[in-house]
Order: sequence, then C-alpha cells, then structure tokens
Amino acid sequence: MIDNFDTLRETVLGCTACRLCEGRTKVVFGAGNPNARVMVIGEGPGREEDLRGEPFVGRSGQLMDKMLAHVGLTREKNIFIANMVKCRPPENRDPRPDEVEVCIQYLRNQVALIRPKIIVCMGRVAAISLIDPNFKVTQQHGQFNEKNGVLMMGTYHPAALLRSPSNKPAALQDMLNLQQKIMEICPETYAE
Repeated sequence: MIDNFDTLRETVLGCTACRLCEGRTKVVFGAGNPNARVMVIGEGPGREEDLRGEPFVGRSGQLMDKMLAHVGLTREKNIFIANMVKCRPPENRDPRPDEVEVCIQYLRNQVALIRPKIIVCMGRVAAISLIDPNFKVTQQHGQFNEKNGVLMMGTYHPAALLRSPSNKPAALQDMLNLQQKIMEICPETYAE
C-alpha cells in the first residue's frame, strides 16, 4: 500500500496494468477533499471524464452534483469522488471483472488513505463490487450496509436516472437518507 496521497496519484497516472490504458486520453484518479468522511464511487470514466481527467463531469455528473448539493455535499468541500476503474472502458461499456480486479487495488488504497465513514456506490457496477455481488439497485437502493467499519449505500447511477427519470424521486430520497446518516455518524462533514 502507498501511504502518501500524492504518490498514489502519480502511480495511478502512470498505470499500464490493464488494457484500458491503451485507449485512454487521461487517467481519472478522483476529485474532492482527501480528508472527506464521505466517498462517492462510480463505475468508470465516460467520454467527458476521459477528456478532462475528472470523475462525473458529463451530463450524469452534473445531475449527480445537483443531487449531492441538495443535501449539502460538494466535491469542492466535503466529499471525495472516485471510480472502480481509472480509465475509460471502450464505448462506455461496463468495466470487465478482470479490469476491476486490477484497478480495485488503487481504489482500496484511496479508501485506506481517506478513511471515509460512508461510501455511496453510484450504480450497479460499484455496488456489486463493493457491497454485494447480488446487489439489485431497484430493490436495495438507499439501504446502508456496514463493511469493515464503513457504512455503504448503493443508489441509482445518474446516467440511469437520465434514461429513466421516473427513478429520480427514489434517488433523491436516497440522498436524504444519506444526509440523515451523515448527521448521525459524521456531522463534521457539514462543518464550515
């Protein structure tokens, strides 16, 4: 394990451990406050993220930012956003299990350094990798599970909400549940 955040970032930026590196424009290490008590984890970069080198900056990221802001969370202040894989899968396909397996070491290292109290998995890919291999977003969204001293919640991926807007109220309720849980276990998240 790398014990320095900047060293970890430099290591990830130079990674060539799986085939995803072949098609990337930029590595998407993550963004936000490295001292955050809350982490948001998605599946992998899309086209906009690959071009900019930042997670969740396309249309789905804009929706996610609005949802998080509704409960007082921003990447500039009190959360850290990362992905299961750090390079864009071709054609925005789901990352393959072997790609996740190679890259998850970096995510685990990020989690170990940040030491969040809560992790929010945006979408099925992150939830099945981190919470439960049989996770069903439509049935289990908004529920908290404790793993290794960290509360984890899966919710709808914002790209899925753009495709199926009828799920937005449920996703917003998940954010309200998240806000309540933050107030219970890490209210310092909202400290000025």
